[in-house]
Amino acid sequence: MEHTKTELQDWEDQKKENIKHLKLWVGLWCLSMMLAAFGPKYMWDYNMLLTVPAILLNLGIGFKMLVWNKRYLLGLDEFQRKIQLEAMAWSLGVGLVVGLNYELLEDVKLISFQPEIPHLVILMALTVFIGIIAGNRRYQ
Repeated sequence: MEHTKTELQDWEDQKKENIKHLKLWVGLWCLSMMLAAFGPKYMWDYNMLLTVPAILLNLGIGFKMLVWNKRYLLGLDEFQRKIQLEAMAWSLGVGLVVGLNYELLEDVKLISFQPEIPHLVILMALTVFIGIIAGNRRYQ
C-alpha cells in the first residue's frame, strides 16, 4: 500500500511531537530527581514533610515519562522499533549480569567499596546508546 505525502508528513509531525514531549518529561524527571536527592540535604534539612512529597513528585513525573517513552516507541517505524528493542534488551541484560556481579564483588570482598546504582545506570545508558548506534549501522 502506498502512503501519500500527507500521511508521511503526518507521521513525521507526530514523531516530532512525541520526541518533544519525551524530552520535556525526561527533563522534568531529571529536575525532580535532583530535588528529591539534594533537597533534603541542602535545602530543608531532611524535613519529612518536604522530602516525602518530593519523592512522590519524582515518582509521578517518572511514570509520566514512561508513558511518553511508550508513545514515542509506538510511533516509530518497524526498523526503528527493532533497533530500540534490541538496544534495550542488551541494556537490560548487561545491567542485570554486570549489576549482580558488581554487588557480588563486594560480598566476596574483592572490592572494598559499596557498589553504587549510578554506576549501573551509566553502564546501562551507554549500552543503549551503543546499541542504537550499532543497530542504525546494521539496518541502514
